[in-house]
Amino acid sequence: MIFESISQKIQSWDQIRETVATWRAAGQRIVFTNGCFDILHYGHIHYLSQARDLGDRLVIGLNSGDSVRRLKGPGRPINDEPTRQHLIAALTMVDAVVVFDQDTPYELIRLIEPDVLVKGGDWTPEAIVGSDIVLGKGGQVKSLPYIEGYSTTRIEQKIKGDHSY
Repeated sequence: MIFESISQKIQSWDQIRETVATWRAAGQRIVFTNGCFDILHYGHIHYLSQARDLGDRLVIGLNSGDSVRRLKGPGRPINDEPTRQHLIAALTMVDAVVVFDQDTPYELIRLIEPDVLVKGGDWTPEAIVGSDIVLGKGGQVKSLPYIEGYSTTRIEQKIKGDHSY
C-alpha cells in the first residue's frame, strides 16, 4: 500500500493539471522546482525541504532520461527514469512528480502556474526559467542556497577516485 501511495504521486501532465486545480480550489499554495535528481543526497533533501516550507504543496518537474543526457552528457543519468521518479515521490515533502522531456520546464511551468518557483542558489531569480510566467501571475521566484559539498558530480568524482575537489 505504501508503494501505491508513492506511485500515485507520479503524474502525467493531464493529471497534474487536475491535481493542481483541486489544490488551488482548496486555497493551497503551490511550489514548483525541477531537476535531474539523479543520485539523491543530503543537499537535495535540504533543498526540497526548504522549497516545501514555502507553500502547501510541492511539485517536482523531473527531467526525462533524454533531457538529462542532452544537458549532462551521454553518461547520465546514472539512475533510470522510473527509479528517479519513485525516489523523489517517496520523499515526504514531495506531493507530485511530473516528467518533462524538454530541455527546460518552461511549458510545464506554464501548465501548472505555481505560486512559488524555486531553484538552487546558483540561479538568480531573474534567470530562473519560467520566472516571467510566475511573476506575471503575481507569484514569487526564489533562489535557495546550496549546501556546500553536496552534488551528484561530486559523488561521481568520489566513485571514480578523483579527490581533487
